[in-house]
Amino acid sequence: MTILVTGAAGFIGMAVADRLLADGRAVIGIDNLNDYYQVSLKRDRIAALEQRHGKLFTFAELDFADMPALQALLADHPIEAIVHLGAQAGVRYSLINPHAYVRSNLAGHVNMLELARERRVRHLVYASSSSVYGGNESLPFRVEDRTDHPVSLYAATKRADELMSETYAHLFRVPMTGLRFFTVYGPWGRPDMAMWIFTQKILAGEPIPVFNHGRMQRDFTYIDDIVAGVIGCLDSPPGDDGALKAGGSRAPHRLYNIGNNRPEELMHLIAVLEEAVGRKAQLDFQPMQPGDVPATFADISAIAQDIGFAPTTGIESGVPRFVSWYRDYHRL
Repeated sequence: MTILVTGAAGFIGMAVADRLLADGRAVIGIDNLNDYYQVSLKRDRIAALEQRHGKLFTFAELDFADMPALQALLADHPIEAIVHLGAQAGVRYSLINPHAYVRSNLAGHVNMLELARERRVRHLVYASSSSVYGGNESLPFRVEDRTDHPVSLYAATKRADELMSETYAHLFRVPMTGLRFFTVYGPWGRPDMAMWIFTQKILAGEPIPVFNHGRMQRDFTYIDDIVAGVIGCLDSPPGDDGALKAGGSRAPHRLYNIGNNRPEELMHLIAVLEEAVGRKAQLDFQPMQPGDVPATFADISAIAQDIGFAPTTGIESGVPRFVSWYRDYHRL
């Protein structure tokens, strides 16, 4: 039996697929390789998986919002479980290209729900986001908090995914887990995220944009910790037992925060990056950007209790690992 991983050319998708494959589990990875950021990085991630794992890994360039293409690809493949990490990412980009989010995060998510229903998979684990908490001023963010005031279209689509998943879990009893990711970083990370942008600009001697004049906090979570949490959830599906689950459902559907449980001041992150890079940053202080929030902080008590999730990597050790990978990747 095979595990389907969507967004396999993405940052978290590649890392999860890599761990599953290293454990000897066959993976079919799909990704449409869109140009939201450089496609060459996505192709390099897939090439790395193919080189490491050979025939255990199968990749298809495919848009999971295209249901006929998805069904044709998987017609002869029994699927045990789905890790649905593919999505149109990015808070700020959702202000520019909203239709990309409707296609991928709404229509595409429904396709994955339908596939899970048709195949009666053991478990569907899917990516949500800390963005669903909107401008929530109560810290840390708890899965029980209100999430009906999103401040970006991206956040609204992710909350909609959670609601549609609850409906399918209720109607069709498919076990599902939604993971509200907090800021993830590490080797093979995304070029649109602060860690990459700051590292690139410090190395180039260019000013780095520091939003909200530096008065920002993020729950930076290292990729290895995220992967451990995703696979821990995958291997422990929620029971269809009528018990109250994290997030409030009595269907086989639960919602977890998955973060470091340790918010870091943006200026402290920059100081750690400067130390890792070996250069001082030029700071370009800017106002808060539309759709952004000043702080994120994950209450991870639910996933810790149910799965044993316990992140171990702080930025003092994680940031130098990213910088080392970045230098190697770019031959700097």
